[in-house]
Amino acid sequence: MPAIDSEAIAQAEYEDASRTLFVRFTSGEWYAYLEVPPLTFQRLLAAESKGRFFQEAVRDRYGFVKLDRR
Repeated sequence: MPAIDSEAIAQAEYEDASRTLFVRFTSGEWYAYLEVPPLTFQRLLAAESKGRFFQEAVRDRYGFVKLDRR
């Protein structure tokens, strides 16, 4: 899994089969964002500010579930 250099996001993973973006925040909480296009994950990894990109392109745009743990 790619290293994430961000003050807000500690880890991000993507599952192609389900189009699910898994995000672990620096607080330790995991969330699964549903029906996220693969290009959005690629753009997250390439973004200069991962946190800003997440706020603008993922949060409030996709359904999500909070996970107990991953």
